Amino acid sequence: MFTLKIMMMFSSSTSFFLWIFLFFSLTHVLGDKFFTGTYGVNYGRIADNLPSPHSVVTLLKASKIRNIRIYDVNQEVLTAFKGSGIQISVCLPNELLKEMSVAEDRAMTWIKENVQPYIPGTKIRGIAIGNEILGGGDVELWEALLPAAKNIYSALNRLGLAHEIQVTSPHSEAVFANSYPPSACTFRDDILPYMKPLLQFFSQNGTPFFINAYPFLAYKNDPQHIDINYALFKKNHGIYDAKTKLHYDNMFDAQVDAAYAALEKVGYDKMEVIVSETGWASHGDDNEAGATVKNAKTYNKNLRKKLLKRKGTPYRPKKVVKAYIFALFNENLKPGPTSERNFGLFKPDGSIAYDIGFTGLVDSSATSSILNFKGIGSSYMMVFTTCAALLLATL
Repeated sequence: MFTLKIMMMFSSSTSFFLWIFLFFSLTHVLGDKFFTGTYGVNYGRIADNLPSPHSVVTLLKASKIRNIRIYDVNQEVLTAFKGSGIQISVCLPNELLKEMSVAEDRAMTWIKENVQPYIPGTKIRGIAIGNEILGGGDVELWEALLPAAKNIYSALNRLGLAHEIQVTSPHSEAVFANSYPPSACTFRDDILPYMKPLLQFFSQNGTPFFINAYPFLAYKNDPQHIDINYALFKKNHGIYDAKTKLHYDNMFDAQVDAAYAALEKVGYDKMEVIVSETGWASHGDDNEAGATVKNAKTYNKNLRKKLLKRKGTPYRPKKVVKAYIFALFNENLKPGPTSERNFGLFKPDGSIAYDIGFTGLVDSSATSSILNFKGIGSSYMMVFTTCAALLLATL
């Protein structure tokens, strides 16, 4: 009714097009409360050679990346992102889960010290309760996950922040007993007693299911039986799921739909799936098949194109796929195989690791692009303000 009333106030075509511009401008600015658009990036910092958080903000703005996840509540990062408009999800580290599960007052103290001081200037939109807890080796953490999530949520609710900050928990593929074909995917029997009540809690609060989905890891573990073109979004024969009669031409969609199938089997067919991590290593050990710059570029470039189309998967065509790419930078201090230190879209100096359409910080053309980006933003806001003023004058 409000929209219709406003439209009727405009008698000239000029005024009508002015309203159209303002409407879509408002839609663009507001976006989704917890995730703007479809593309985000994980900002890991297990390294000793990364740009300052302020430089990272400049890099993200130049690349038009509006969503990031971090794996802690680093004060320098949260301060640097103040006023940036970038939506950020923070994390309650795994080592604090047991403490937070004991009592709500501890969760309240943690939020008052690590989250509340930075809002609303810093757009903290999510708190991840640990990372890949279920399916990991510490069963005590499995037991602590839901109580910790409930205590964090309850503290947010008491502070009037539960509608602004989403409580989540990302899972690895280890929570599934099987995932091929996608329609056959189920949760592991030993995980179900912990997963079901967690899903019930998240369903009550409208929280999506977050999954870390890596075609790279699947290919690395079985290169003899997986077509690398299927993993890289390149032309291939794909797979056919006889139960759903659906064809998959890429593994990423199959992994997302496998999660949807598992959720459906336990009664949560309406729950949205968001990919909290996905990426491809640009370098690896001799036994890490597929870890090359060429493959990393191909995967991330094709994934970005796919996400920008704002489409769904074969099994959930109306559910627009959203994903956070892992990772923003190579992290030279991460333990494990060489691939773990080589998932970055950018090098530590801020230059691109490979070209998928982003702008780096150190190239001369990047400086020009950053300046142009700032100029465009200023011009956009000037036009937007003028349009808003004209609209108000007509009311």
